[in-house]
Amino acid sequence: MKHEFIKRILSSIILIPLALFFVIKGSIFFNFFILICFLITLYEWHMMSKKKSYYFLGFIFIFFSFYAAYELRNNFKGEYIYFLFIALICVSTDIGGYIFGKIFKGPKLTKISPNKTYSGMIGGYFFSIVLTNIYFSYSYLFSTNQEFTHKIFIFVILISTVSQIGDIIISYFKRLSKIKDTGKIIPGHGGLLDRIDGMIFAFPIAYLIFKIY
Repeated sequence: MKHEFIKRILSSIILIPLALFFVIKGSIFFNFFILICFLITLYEWHMMSKKKSYYFLGFIFIFFSFYAAYELRNNFKGEYIYFLFIALICVSTDIGGYIFGKIFKGPKLTKISPNKTYSGMIGGYFFSIVLTNIYFSYSYLFSTNQEFTHKIFIFVILISTVSQIGDIIISYFKRLSKIKDTGKIIPGHGGLLDRIDGMIFAFPIAYLIFKIY
């Protein structure tokens, strides 16, 4: 367990700065990055769900999810801060859920995903609120000044909830396929789909909300 945790930390230290580089740099760099992620995700979904009745529906949803992410980065007011905002909510939700779940344990949240606990769910909300608040406090570094209003608070809770539901949904599909991870591409984490399971649900919802409001 300790060895896996160390690999998880080292992978994050390497991958997070790389991802930030491609997202902030934008243009062909981001397009290349998201295309590679899209292809890997499709491959992992293919390997996990081939011969299943929901196989093609998954492909359609993944396509729409990546389209939403692409639009948010490239065509939504020309700013990467919106993309980073959604990604930060999902990542902090994941981190908070993992830390609180490991420390406090407690009752299981659902039988679909045995590792999910109520304490982890609360930790996900807690971390997403705290880290996005810090993000907005230093928004001037991104050439914008944003305040963490009550509307933003509600939005963070909503996207965090969607992210956690997405995590559970992918866990359900993994159980149907009788696998633990969707792949082995990221040491300590598993497959790419294991890491972005919450994001592929959060980005479409966020995109629709931004388009409406």
